Order: sequence, then structure tokens, then C-alpha cells
Amino acid sequence: MDLNSTLLALIPSSTSVTMLLGFFAYLAIAGSIIPGKLVPGVILSDGTRLQYRCNGLISLILLVALLGIGVWTDFTSPTAIADRGLELLSAAFILSFLVTLVLYVAGRKSHDQGSSLKPHVTGNLIHDCWDIIAEKLGFMLVFGDLVWIPFTFSIQGWWLLSNKVELTTAAVIANGIVFLTGYRVFRGANKQKHVFKKNPKAPIWGRPPKVIGGKLLASGYWGIARHCNYLGDLLVASSFSLPCGISSPVPYFYPVYLLILLIWRERRDEARCAEKYREVWAEYCKLVPWRILPYVY
Repeated sequence: MDLNSTLLALIPSSTSVTMLLGFFAYLAIAGSIIPGKLVPGVILSDGTRLQYRCNGLISLILLVALLGIGVWTDFTSPTAIADRGLELLSAAFILSFLVTLVLYVAGRKSHDQGSSLKPHVTGNLIHDCWDIIAEKLGFMLVFGDLVWIPFTFSIQGWWLLSNKVELTTAAVIANGIVFLTGYRVFRGANKQKHVFKKNPKAPIWGRPPKVIGGKLLASGYWGIARHCNYLGDLLVASSFSLPCGISSPVPYFYPVYLLILLIWRERRDEARCAEKYREVWAEYCKLVPWRILPYVY
């Protein structure tokens, strides 16, 4: 594909815009009406807590079922995303820019002139997708959630559609181990932190937890690295690219991008924790010197 063809392919068509808006509309509606366990969010500054409906898996299964039993059209064809990938990318970019402007205007008009964990609209309809501004990185997270991350997730699939890759049985098993290890570390680390916050005396890996200054967990995964959950995330991301082989660096764009993002995020986390916990954080860093990968970083 030459440059002119690529530029033309980036121009969103009415079909690609309809597909994108239809997908987000489905997420908003399904997330509000499909049954699911209600889980309270973090305690907000005014003492209230938003209720989140955990129905993502059911929503996904329903979407796949609806597409499976539907009549194949330009909107529901199994190859629709692959056929209109560049159109969808540019349409999502434009949408993310517009959403960013809305968030900026809303922030400027808010009484505290800042970000909020409670900027929801019309009850439970779409408030979940606004919580990303809690990171206070504005356009980066809006762009990342709506465009960059979905695009980078798709690179591996596009690559495999155009390139035949033969994997040995050993390679398949090794890739499965990488995925399962990453998932276990990611979920395990986050679960340990969640359990610790609910019950600071709950055992970690069958032993009483080690706590620094009565505040910071230094047991389990959090005694191995200060951001061990990021390591799990990186392993999972790598497992998505490994099936593409090593003939090209293109399928590995996502794990590289995620590595840069998480290192930047980890640095910001460290700065906030150092300011918040002071000498307690310094003591924790001495006990757990590794940031993400033990003995490496």
C-alpha cells in the first residue's frame, strides 16, 4: 500500500463512524441494564461511593452471540475490523480528541477546577468511562483508552492475517507459561493489596503479613518488587506478541509501548508515595529495592 492509498484509507467513512459509535453505545447500554454484582468504588471526598455493576464478561458473551446470530453486513462481518482498521483508528482518534475537549470544558466549569472521581452523567449510564481522569494525565489517558491501546492490541492480529507463522509445540507451551505467569502475578498482586486494605491482618501466602510503619504491605508479591503488578501486566502483553514469532519487531509494539508507559507511571507512583509516606516509604524501599523486575530494575 503506497502513501496515497494509506492516507485515503485513514479517512473515516460513515460505516466506520457508525461501527465505532454503535460499539460504545452498546457498552453504555449493556453496562447499565445487564445484571451483575454491584461493587462499591473508592470513598470520594464527599464521603459517598459510586456503585459499579460487574457485568463485563456477560456483556462480551452477549455481544458475540448477537453478532453470531445476526445477518452479516458491513457492520457485523467477521472481517469488518480488519477491513476498516485504519478508518476505525482515525475515527477513534477524532472521537478521543472530542471527548478530551468535553472533559476540559467540564473541568474548567467545575467548582474545584480539577479532576473528579464523580463526573458521571445520567445515573449509571456512562459514568464508568470518565474515571480515567483520576490519573490527571488528561489527553494521554483518553487517547490511550480510546485509540492507542485498542490499536496496539490489534497489531498482532493484523500481522498474523498477513504473515504465516509456524510455531513449534515447545514455543506454544512456553508462550502459555508466560501468559499464565503474568496473569497470576498481575491478579495475585492486586488481590493481595485489596485483601490487605480490607483486613491488614489477613495472612499472605499462609503467613502473617509484614507491614512497614503500619501502612505499607511488604509481604507476598509486594515483598518481591514495589510494583510487581506491572511485571505481570508486561508478561501478559508479551504473551500476546510471542505467537507472531521474531521475524519482525512490529508485533512487539504493544509490550514496548506498555513498558515505557509503566516505567513512567511507576516513577510518578514513587514520587507520590515518597511525598505521602516519607520515612515509611524510604524504609520500604530499603527492604524492597526492586521497582518492577527483581535483580534487574
